[in-house]
Amino acid sequence: FQSDSYLCMAVPVPTKRDVYIVDFVPHARMDTAHHMLLYGCQTPVSTSGYWDCGSVKGICEDEASIMYAWARNAPPTKLPKDVGFRVGGNSGITHFVLQIHYGNIKAFEDNHKDCSGLTLQMTTKRQQFIAGIYLMMSMDTIISPGNKVTNADIACTYDSYPIYPFAFRTHTHHLGEEVIGYRIRNGRWTLIGRQSPQLPQAFYPASKDIEVKFGDTIASRCVFTGEGRTSKTYIGGTADDEMCNYYIMYYMESRHATPFMSCMEPGSAELFRHMPVLPALPVPVESHDMMSRVMSGHKTETNIVIFHKRVLFAWVALTCTICPAGYFLEEVTAWPEVKLQLGQVSGLALDSYGNLVIFHRGDHHWGVNSFDNIARYQHRSKGPIQQSTILVVDQVKGEILKASGRNTFYLPHGITTDKENNYWVTDVALHQVFKLSSQQRDVPLVELGEAFTPGSDRRHFCQPTDVAVDPVTGNIYVSDGYCNSRIMKFSAEGQYLSEWGAGNRGPFRIPHSLAYLPDRQELCVADRENGRIQCFVADSGEFLKEIKKEEFGGEVYAIAYSPHSGGLIYAVNGESADGYSSPIRGFVIDYSSKDIVNVFRPVDQEFKMPHDIVVTPDDSVFVGDAASGSVFKFTSGSKPASHKAQTVSEIQPAPPPIYQRQQKQPPGEEEKGRPEKIKPDPSTRQGVSPALMTTLLLVPLVLVVSIAVFIRWRKSRVYGGEITHDVKPGGGILGKLKGKAVGGLNLGNFLATHKGYTRQGFDRLNTEGSDHEKEEDYTTDSENEEYSAPPAPSSSS
Repeated sequence: FQSDSYLCMAVPVPTKRDVYIVDFVPHARMDTAHHMLLYGCQTPVSTSGYWDCGSVKGICEDEASIMYAWARNAPPTKLPKDVGFRVGGNSGITHFVLQIHYGNIKAFEDNHKDCSGLTLQMTTKRQQFIAGIYLMMSMDTIISPGNKVTNADIACTYDSYPIYPFAFRTHTHHLGEEVIGYRIRNGRWTLIGRQSPQLPQAFYPASKDIEVKFGDTIASRCVFTGEGRTSKTYIGGTADDEMCNYYIMYYMESRHATPFMSCMEPGSAELFRHMPVLPALPVPVESHDMMSRVMSGHKTETNIVIFHKRVLFAWVALTCTICPAGYFLEEVTAWPEVKLQLGQVSGLALDSYGNLVIFHRGDHHWGVNSFDNIARYQHRSKGPIQQSTILVVDQVKGEILKASGRNTFYLPHGITTDKENNYWVTDVALHQVFKLSSQQRDVPLVELGEAFTPGSDRRHFCQPTDVAVDPVTGNIYVSDGYCNSRIMKFSAEGQYLSEWGAGNRGPFRIPHSLAYLPDRQELCVADRENGRIQCFVADSGEFLKEIKKEEFGGEVYAIAYSPHSGGLIYAVNGESADGYSSPIRGFVIDYSSKDIVNVFRPVDQEFKMPHDIVVTPDDSVFVGDAASGSVFKFTSGSKPASHKAQTVSEIQPAPPPIYQRQQKQPPGEEEKGRPEKIKPDPSTRQGVSPALMTTLLLVPLVLVVSIAVFIRWRKSRVYGGEITHDVKPGGGILGKLKGKAVGGLNLGNFLATHKGYTRQGFDRLNTEGSDHEKEEDYTTDSENEEYSAPPAPSSSS
């Protein structure tokens, strides 16, 4: 792998029916990737892994169509309403090929892991107009050193059905100052668009209501400067060469649709002598408001996938190199910075402030003798766990902010939070599900099931494992569980709604963990003993997909979901009861392709029984391990964690609206289950003078004695326990041309041996449990202007 490498990866179109791309979302930075190009074709050069597509191999065996281009931190691109790129079906495009040009590899000197890629939003709804790309490119321009201005002119006579340009994009390297495009009709020059290629190279809105029809001329000019160069600069594929590309994104009537056209003919001096003289380029658009000028008019009902009769959208994530989607996760070995007193960690969740919520078993633990053969709990006489079982922890440092759940639970299992910050928890010994307020914890808000009574009807559970919450409706889903192997759906008030079993590949064998996908309105289930993940339409329970990998080794303990990069599932596996096991690790899985795109594990120790996993909005990942009584934190290697705790004294973000409606806990109100105080580190103490020390000690002593006398006099009752305050922390692109005509440009292997450089690719990504938990000694350390397509002209026929 070296500078100016071109790497490609092919991804099949996920359906054989006609689908339409309506949104392109790039995931790349210009300090890593010089540019990205998305091609569509029928037969890519390879369908296995990535390949060097800057060599003679090229991009596609057949004709390649460019559909999207990105460079210089360009923002996402949306298409106008009723316009889409048609793929799949009879379009002739069965594969996407993403090409990434890595211009300078200095960004990788610190072992930086690249996650550049592209997300496509697609719809099966037939689009009235079909989008395409018209590429204008200079092939023979030479920029002389010292020349202040060198023009590269391109022009072609248009000889096809009418097209309607709605966006344009410019591309040069460092010497380009301006790129401009026109339509010429009857000697009149009409501007399509002009821009500096040194700005983010997005698709900018073209002039409105412009049409290009048979007999028109399309012309483009790139303006370069040779100042500062000591030798001639040629058109080529390296960062030291130059390019002159002008992309026109157009739409046309679907019956005449042509997905890609190109023009590489030099424009005549006589033609360009009549080019209008324009004023200097306008003030460059600032990157933060550029999107207010980029197309955003494609109105959609929702950004979710609905797989029953009416499929609205499908997401395809295309990525390249070591972590082709998702994030490279590294353990934060210094977390937590304080000592946590934890038993078997059974559940993790996040509250609305971004704090981590830990559900653990204190001095109780699940062993082989905890239940009889009909799932009745055998240690009821020991009473509930006396320690605080629910800890709210600052995710930056790991400091305990709140504690609750004392004298309430027997064997905690799953926990999640709803939009009002209530806790939904399960207890496998009680065979119950509870809704608890994070503010008033004395009485459950909702109590489902009958205590210590297993059952399989609508009013009973048998060792329920987890709860998921629909943030919109408030409906909850319960995985029930070790005995019944079903999913039950209830209203937010606890009213039974429905239930279902596994998909079409056999019943559940311990549905152990749930993940609700809010952007898709789906529910995914970690089917533990089947070693698979199953996903369903949340509303109906209709089976959608199964994710089963050899790397799981027969056990999937827990899952979590992030909508980033088109949808990522985070999972942890475990030791299999039948003796067939893979290394216990965490996995990042691309939801659409079902591919494992990354694996992670602790640095200095091993997972023993990773029991639950949660992912934060900034893609930090926490894993709770039941066997070791610990919680691990992982973050993206490119995002170093802050070492400053965001406590209430430093940052006080505006609370969520729901909190503004809740009554705050009054100062001094007692809270059950405050954990043992953590002693300060003696090394942080600083010396003071004896006189000052005496004064500091006497003043509070006198104050305390006075208060005690007053309290004694008032005979006020003092309640046991400790006081806790309600803390709210902010917790080469240019391929050798193969003589293809309109729609047939293959930009894969041009200049493959230019200047004699060779390329090498990255190394491939190495993607290297019973019904009861292990009984082990646990440790306690631990927009936008809308561009609507004008109506197509009525046909004369």
